[in-house]
Amino acid sequence: MTLSRPTDDRILEPMIALAGCSQQHRIVVAGSKGIELMLQLHRRGYVRAAATANCGQPAGQYDVALADWRRRTFKALETTLDWLAELLHPGGMLVVWVDPQKPAVIQNLRLSLEKHGFVIEAGTVHECGCAVSARRSEINPLRRAA
Repeated sequence: MTLSRPTDDRILEPMIALAGCSQQHRIVVAGSKGIELMLQLHRRGYVRAAATANCGQPAGQYDVALADWRRRTFKALETTLDWLAELLHPGGMLVVWVDPQKPAVIQNLRLSLEKHGFVIEAGTVHECGCAVSARRSEINPLRRAA
C-alpha cells in the first residue's frame, strides 16, 4: 500500500460519480498514477478499466476516460487531450481532475476541453482539487439518426 492511496481514494469516488460509470463501462485512466487508479477500479469491480500504459491504439474503444492531472502541466494536458479524444467513442465521457487552481486556470481547462470537441456537463470542487466532466460532442448528429 502506498502513502498516497487515501488521496487517490478521495478523488476516485467523485470522478466515478461525475462520469456516471457503471461496472460494464470500458474505462481508460490517464495520469502519473494511472496504473494505481486502474488497480483501485479493478478492486471495486470495474474490471474493464485500463491505464493508458496498456490501453492499445486509439480507436474510439472506451466509454469513459479519467485523467488525474494533479502536479502535471497544463501544456502536457493539451497533448493528452488529443489522444484521449481518439480513445473515446462518440458520446464518451471525460473527467479531468486537477490541483486546486485559480479561476483563470480552470477557465483555460474549460476552453481547452471545448476546443478538443467536448461539452462541459458538470464540475466539482474538493479539498484535493477540482474536476470537470465533459462529453464528446457529436461531430455529425444526423449520422446517428440515419
